[in-house]
Amino acid sequence: MRDDLLGAHVSTSGGVEKAPERGFEIGCNAIQIFSKNQRMWKSKPYIEGTDRKFRENCKKYRIKKVIIHTSYLLNLATIDPIKREKTISGLIDEFERGDYLDIPYLVIHPGSAIDTTEERGLFEIAKNVNTILKKKRYKIRLLFETTAGQGNNLGYKFEHLFYLLKNIKNDNIGICLDTCHTFVSGYDIRTKKTYERTIFAFDEIVGLKNLFAIHLNDSRAKLGSRIDRHENIGEGYIGKEAFSFIVNDERLKNIPMILETPNGDEWYKKSLRLLRGMKNG
Repeated sequence: MRDDLLGAHVSTSGGVEKAPERGFEIGCNAIQIFSKNQRMWKSKPYIEGTDRKFRENCKKYRIKKVIIHTSYLLNLATIDPIKREKTISGLIDEFERGDYLDIPYLVIHPGSAIDTTEERGLFEIAKNVNTILKKKRYKIRLLFETTAGQGNNLGYKFEHLFYLLKNIKNDNIGICLDTCHTFVSGYDIRTKKTYERTIFAFDEIVGLKNLFAIHLNDSRAKLGSRIDRHENIGEGYIGKEAFSFIVNDERLKNIPMILETPNGDEWYKKSLRLLRGMKNG
C-alpha cells in the first residue's frame, strides 16, 4: 500500500467497524463513511465497544484518515423552524457519533436556500452552526463542501465559503473541495493554466490553510452547468489531466482525497490505480 491519503466512500453495512476492511480491499489509505442511514433523521446508537473495534480495524487495515459525510436531509439554510430544529438535532448527532469514533472530519453540504434568499440562507447557516458549537466543544472538525449550485444549493461560490469561515465563531471548521461540484459551478481545472487560476482564486478567497479534504470526481455535466452528476475519473468533461495536477500538487499532499464516483468497488479499484499511476516519483 502506497504512502498516500487516497481512498473512497465505503459502505458501513453490517456495522461501521467493517468499513476499514472494505476500504483496504479496494486500495484505500483513507475512507469516507456515513455515520448512520443518510436518509433517516434518527438512527440507533452504536453498540457498546463499536468505537474500540473501529479504531482497531483502522490500525489493522492501515486506514490513515476517516471522514464522515453527513446526512443529505440536513439543511442549515432553512428558515422553517421545524426543519431547522431537526437539522440542528441531526447535526449534533453527527458530531457526537464522529467524536465517539474519534474521526477527524465531518463533511456537510452547506445548505439550500429553498425557502429564502442566498444572503439569508448563508446567515442562517452561520447562525445555526454557531448555536451548536457554542454549547459544546467537539473534537471533529466540520467541513463545508463546495457544491454544484444545483437548484438553490449554497456553497457553489468561493465567496459563500469565505462568508461561513468568517462568520462562524469557531476555529474547528474548514472546507472540503469537490472537483465535480467546483467544475460545474464554473471553476475550470482542465488545463495547467486554468487549474492554477482556480487554486489561486481558492487560496485568495478561502485560503488553502482551510482546505482539509478533497472529493475526487469527474463530471458528466459541462463547465458552469451547475448540474451535479459525478463520473469516473477520466470518463467525464474534466478529464484525466486535471487529476494529475491535483495528486501531484505539493500544496495538497497531506489532504485526504476521496472518490465518490459511480459503479462501485471495481471502479474504485481502477480509479485508485489510475490516480497512483499519475503520481510523479
